[in-house]
Amino acid sequence: MQLLGPVQIRELAERLGVSPTKVLGQNFVHDSGSVRKIARDAAVTASSRVLEVGPGLGSLTLALLETGAQVSAVEIDPPLAAALPTTVAEFAPEARENFAVVLRDAMTIAGPQSLAVPPASSEAGVFEPTHLVANLPYNVAVPILLTALEALPSLESVTVMVQLEVADRLAAKPGSRVYGVPSVKAAWYADVSRGAKISRNVFWPVPNVDSALVHMERRAEPEGARREDVFEVIDAAFAQRRKTLRAALGAWAGSPAAAEEILVRAGIDPKQRGEKLEIGDFVRIVAARGI
Repeated sequence: MQLLGPVQIRELAERLGVSPTKVLGQNFVHDSGSVRKIARDAAVTASSRVLEVGPGLGSLTLALLETGAQVSAVEIDPPLAAALPTTVAEFAPEARENFAVVLRDAMTIAGPQSLAVPPASSEAGVFEPTHLVANLPYNVAVPILLTALEALPSLESVTVMVQLEVADRLAAKPGSRVYGVPSVKAAWYADVSRGAKISRNVFWPVPNVDSALVHMERRAEPEGARREDVFEVIDAAFAQRRKTLRAALGAWAGSPAAAEEILVRAGIDPKQRGEKLEIGDFVRIVAARGI
C-alpha cells in the first residue's frame, strides 16, 4: 500500500485547494514511518475497529487501513471529508470496503450511532470501535478524548498524537508539577502512559512545538460516586491549585468548615492540595459528602 509522503501531501492539498488552518489546528503528517509507528504502537490489527478523529488528508488513515483494520473517520472540514474516500480509493483500493467517513465535529459524538459504518463491517448500521487512534488538534485534544471515552464504552484503547505538553499532562501522576484536571479525569476511564516523542518536522506546516504519543488502556470506572459529581470536585480542587483542599472545596461543600468535615470523613488531610490526590481520593470525597 502506498502511503502519503511530502510530495503527495502537497499535491493533494493543491488539488483540493486546501491550506492548513490554525483555527482547526491542522498540521498534516507527511512521514510514512511516523504514521506506521502510531498504528504499530496502537496495536491495531486486522480484527480492530478503529475510530480516527481528524484524519485530514489521510496520512494516518492509510497506515491504519494497511493493517487490515476497519476504520471509521470523523472529520470536521467539509472538503477534507469529501476527498477522503477518493484518496483511499487511489492509494489503497483494496481497503475501500474497510473505510467510511462522516462529516462531524468530534465534540458532538453521542454514541456508536454517530459514526460512519464501513461497507465491510458486519455491524448493522452501528460502528462500535475498539481503538481510537488519531493525530489530535492541540487546542481540543483533551475535550475530544473525554467526549469519546464517555460516549463510546466499546473503546478498549486509545493512542493519540498530541502536543508534547498535553501528553505530559495527560500521563502525569499525583505530585507531578504538571498533574492537573486532564490527568485526573483521564484516569477515571483508563490507565494512561506517555509514548514516544514525535519531531515537529514530520508535519506540514511545521508547528512551533513537538508532539508525543499518549496511550490509554480502558479499565473499570471507579465505583461509589457519579462521574459528574467527581468531575465537579476535580474542577473545584484545581481551580486555584495552590489552595488547600479545605479552602478550594469551600464553595462546593458550602463552607471551608463543611469541606473539612467531608475531607476528614474521606480520610484525606484538609491541608492537602488537589495535586496530591488520585482519582480514587476524589471519589471518596464525593461519597463522604453523602454520608
